Amino acid sequence: MQLASQSPDRWQQTLSGRTLEASSIEVLTSTAEYRDRLFQLIASATRRIHIAALYLQNDDAGRAIMEALYEAKKRTPDLDVRVLVDFHRAQRGLIGKGPQVGNDQFYREVAQKYAPVQIELYGVPVKSREWAGVLHLKGFVIDDTVVYSGASINDVYLQWQERYRYDRYHLIHDPVLSDSLSNFMLEDLIGSEAVVSLLDTPIPSVKALRRSIKQLKMRLSRASYALPEDNGTGSVTVFPLIGLGRQSNQLNRTIIDMLKGARSSVFICTPYFNLPSQLSSVIGRLLKRGVRVQIVVGDKTANDFYMPPEQGFSSVGALPYLYEQNLKRFAKRYQGAIDHGLLDLQLWFDNSNSFHLKGIQVDDRHYLLTGNNLNPRAWALDLENGLLLQDNRGQLKAKFERERQTILQHTTRLNNHQELESLNEYPAQVTRLLKRLQRVRADLLLKRML
Repeated sequence: MQLASQSPDRWQQTLSGRTLEASSIEVLTSTAEYRDRLFQLIASATRRIHIAALYLQNDDAGRAIMEALYEAKKRTPDLDVRVLVDFHRAQRGLIGKGPQVGNDQFYREVAQKYAPVQIELYGVPVKSREWAGVLHLKGFVIDDTVVYSGASINDVYLQWQERYRYDRYHLIHDPVLSDSLSNFMLEDLIGSEAVVSLLDTPIPSVKALRRSIKQLKMRLSRASYALPEDNGTGSVTVFPLIGLGRQSNQLNRTIIDMLKGARSSVFICTPYFNLPSQLSSVIGRLLKRGVRVQIVVGDKTANDFYMPPEQGFSSVGALPYLYEQNLKRFAKRYQGAIDHGLLDLQLWFDNSNSFHLKGIQVDDRHYLLTGNNLNPRAWALDLENGLLLQDNRGQLKAKFERERQTILQHTTRLNNHQELESLNEYPAQVTRLLKRLQRVRADLLLKRML
């Protein structure tokens, strides 16, 4: 969609969009509601189920999703069911949990159980090593509905028992947008020689795939979603965005341009407070201009890496404390803006549950739905995507305001940076590790990788 040259949002002229009716967009506000709708959509699918997720875990929720997919295929043999997960993540266990087999073995066991009914399950190697970048693409396409959330598939993401990992959940009912996201998965990912079935053994090694992984990476670094010429009649425009790497990253560039164009207010959610320098600088300039910025971040105990001291210590358990120190420095730097009500930092906490929200809202007019964590890793290493909604008539305002109030009901305002603990107040093992990292400046490297 090409906007007129007189538009105040000239940065959108390079983006392809699709015009929708506001009624085609649903904003869900609870994990349980998202879980139930997901299973309902899978059960009623007639043509396609295309899923992209970082992982589909071998636990109760993961098994239930796998069984639902196979049962849907059994009921409707022509149903096209394809699941894409990260190649590396699928072949290892959980960090900090000791030796484990990967989820790929679970996928093959379920496939054997349901044979001859078949679904397709692929591993996508965005980079040759997991630490260098993963498939962080979001979005499930079920018939003509896009189910968009930052959530992967496991017990806490689907609130299978009491605990949940809170995310954002949006449904967009549109055949053209669904085709666009689906075709990208089929052509740009599954169509690559680097993307392999996780149901066939032996799974090729990274060494055997190295050349095709390099080719895939180069193609993805220049990729974009394809849309036909827009002939819709609605009042809301959706722009599907994608990005990999620092150069020519459509998603990163759009985030910065959207924020630069803010006039009065910005609302940001991020689970791991580790802003890229470019993003942090833009926020600083917004505050100087008098734009109100509200940022919601999880309390360190609501971080999915958090380990209560009584459970012992693992180095990965120091990450929430590292993120909190980032937040403390940021709050100290902008304490004046906090005092004047321009910067509103909100800490999310709800008992033993965790926080995984991402996204940006600008002026109650632009809404970015994304799985991007707004950190250096997402900015430079992982394959990320997002859906930018432009709502010039304010028809989505009530839906997103309801979502925002639901998010804020479990938050408290950070009034002063001194309210956050200092390094010496942490458990002794955490303090020692973080100080050691600072001495060798390894904390700077970590922040680029996390």
